[in-house]
Amino acid sequence: MLRNFLTLLVLIAIFVPHAHSADPPNLLFIVTDDQRPDAIGALGNPVIRTPNLDRLAARGVTFTRAYAGYPICHVSRAQILTGCHAFAALPGYPGGKIDPSLATLAGTLANAGYHTAYSGKWHNDGHPMQRGYAVTGGLYSSGGARGVDLPKVDDRGRPLTGYRGWTFKDAENRPELDKGVGLRPDNSRHVADGAIEALHAAPQDKPLFLHVNFAFPHDPRQWPEGMRDAYSPESIPLPKNFAPQHPFDQGNITGRDEQLVPKPLTAEEIREELALYYAMISDIDTQVGRLLEAIESSGKMEETVVVFTSDQGLALGSHGLLGKQNQYEHSIRSPLIIAGPEIPANGRSDALVNLNDLFPTFCEISGAAIPDTVESKSLMPLLRGEVDSIHDFIGGEFLDSQRMICNQRWKYILYPKADREQLFDLDRDPDETVDLSRDARHRQTLELMRGRLQQWRREQGDPDF
Repeated sequence: MLRNFLTLLVLIAIFVPHAHSADPPNLLFIVTDDQRPDAIGALGNPVIRTPNLDRLAARGVTFTRAYAGYPICHVSRAQILTGCHAFAALPGYPGGKIDPSLATLAGTLANAGYHTAYSGKWHNDGHPMQRGYAVTGGLYSSGGARGVDLPKVDDRGRPLTGYRGWTFKDAENRPELDKGVGLRPDNSRHVADGAIEALHAAPQDKPLFLHVNFAFPHDPRQWPEGMRDAYSPESIPLPKNFAPQHPFDQGNITGRDEQLVPKPLTAEEIREELALYYAMISDIDTQVGRLLEAIESSGKMEETVVVFTSDQGLALGSHGLLGKQNQYEHSIRSPLIIAGPEIPANGRSDALVNLNDLFPTFCEISGAAIPDTVESKSLMPLLRGEVDSIHDFIGGEFLDSQRMICNQRWKYILYPKADREQLFDLDRDPDETVDLSRDARHRQTLELMRGRLQQWRREQGDPDF
């Protein structure tokens, strides 16, 4: 009896979250933009070089089934900021402003005693300091380039259709035009510079929540300085589900993202895009290394939890698509790594999780109370090894043209406007190359997933249901 009691005390000491600690940990939250879930060396990519992210993965737990829910930047980020689904986070779904009645992640942590700092891309309404952040550094947001003669094409002669007129801003929201206009090759370095400055300036009597949002590898893709020859296109394998064109209009076939490379796609064009894409991610990896080194130098790594993810993935030739506006795994999923004190090293979880689950996870790690408005679930039971799963199903959507539901094995996609549906066996076909929706052998599964999707839409308040 005594032995069992002592064992229980040891387990409690090991796995009790920081919620009950006198000294809550610092929190470093790093988000990239449009990074595929397979675009990290440690996750099995044989080409890309990401040594700093690889070391981070070795220090913590990697989630292989982390879903963005809605594969658009500002919507995905709104879900992270609020811990809610898109339908609740954005009343003007899918655009509009974040519901002001919802608690925000930074505001919640600030109320719990954290110093909250922000650096990088801000793609939601308002300003970070209106969402609970005390300071900004390296802030990158729309506007500020009035009167500036903006380039219309990049150095490859391709149209610059995204982020034209965006600028870095100082703490008073004044444009810093010396850092360039639009997405420039040194964008990631400026974001990291702002984050490191915020780290050094943070008060020592409070735990720190530092939220860093890189704008890359989002298009218009630019070669980072000195990295034009980092990857040879000829050596890069095509995605296993590469196709010249998508077989039908999935709801964004004429969208901006899909016009960046001429259709039908060629193997040569996609390999060139991937070479540039990988170079940008390798540059981000360098900047992440700078951030981690700054924490190491401060002597605070042992009291810092690091979370790395992306707002969604990207097609880049998979399924004949270029953009992220689809429900396939390469676009709707994101890489997710959590490392820090009391987090198991070299861990891997294939549990279904949603990016909005990070809100209550941060709350539990920090000891902050989870607001009543939060709709998601903490990942801490998974990290502590108490459970193998927290969600039976994960749903996703895009505009009124795509709806998705998946469980551990099956994925069902509905295209209401195209009057199409798809069914994939993710166990046997992780690249989603064989549509089983018309296979009579899987009729029962198809009907089950259809029904589960209808239930999920009803539960989430889908305005198009």
